[in-house]
Amino acid sequence: MDAEERARLVLAAAGLPPESLAERLPLGGGTYNTVEELRLTDGTRLVLKIPPPSTVPGLSHERDLLVGEAAFCHAAGTVGVPAPGVVGAAFDESAPTGRHVLLSHCPGAGWEGLTPERKAGVRRELGGLVARLHQVTGPGFGYPTGALGPLAPDWRTAFTTMYEAVLDDARRYEAWLPRPVDEVARTARHAYDALDEVTVPRLVHFDLWDGNILVEHGASARVGALIDGERMFWGDPVADLVSLALLGDIRQDTDFLAGYQEAGGDPHLSPGAARRYALYRSYLYLIMLVETVPREADADDIAWRRERVAPHLTAALDELGGAGRGTRVSADRREVLARGARHEGSTP
Repeated sequence: MDAEERARLVLAAAGLPPESLAERLPLGGGTYNTVEELRLTDGTRLVLKIPPPSTVPGLSHERDLLVGEAAFCHAAGTVGVPAPGVVGAAFDESAPTGRHVLLSHCPGAGWEGLTPERKAGVRRELGGLVARLHQVTGPGFGYPTGALGPLAPDWRTAFTTMYEAVLDDARRYEAWLPRPVDEVARTARHAYDALDEVTVPRLVHFDLWDGNILVEHGASARVGALIDGERMFWGDPVADLVSLALLGDIRQDTDFLAGYQEAGGDPHLSPGAARRYALYRSYLYLIMLVETVPREADADDIAWRRERVAPHLTAALDELGGAGRGTRVSADRREVLARGARHEGSTP
């Protein structure tokens, strides 16, 4: 079926008149799903997400991501965190509409144009919203999609499965990494015991870089919505702190941490939590490097990730392994320290 017909079938499946479709507009920014805005004749604006066919290569955990999208939206709504509402969804490829999720349109735009004072206020509000997300508990640990198997009864089992899956993807796709895959695996295991400190599965968005945080630019800037929750999992709230400071360090974001603490979150990283924070950083940076192969990233994107992301992976691994372990301090680590703020920022 063509895209127009599919959009009308999606509306009908959601209980909306298919003839009310007035316009379809492609939305940029997504790197996995096809995303478009549906505008209806009554002025309603909806967002339609269509995943790639199941035959398209991807990372192991990326199967049925829209299940996670719907789970995040439902969960966020239970604690009053602004996020899209689920208008309709189908997760079975044999459905007449095909797999999709239909979401309400959320207000807001990017962070461009915010003064430092207004940005500080938004970061503080964001901290409170993330703390509320972390109040939501799940039925088990891991991805709700089932891509890596059923939810696990403990966080160590779930997260080590997640981590090993990305390492297996790196081997399968022969992805470039700044260190050999087996060395990465050995280093990560230094922190696996710290995972046992996490005993309650909590909602983790895990993709809260600036592009997934809409901002309303009014008289008083505020968070419009947290979007693109498809990579959510049930696990350790500390994991969310990684993307919130993507190529930086959340411990330097005093505005966010103040809002997080005011809403009941714990902004202080114990020694065990700090080890887990380094482990989760290495997990995200591995994903960002390995995914370039199945996505057939262009040369500029690959170069950017090798230049900007890879040093952060080696820094996190050095932290896990201990800079004093043996006699080697990696050149990559020295490079990270030398570059300093040049590595801070968000992925496009």
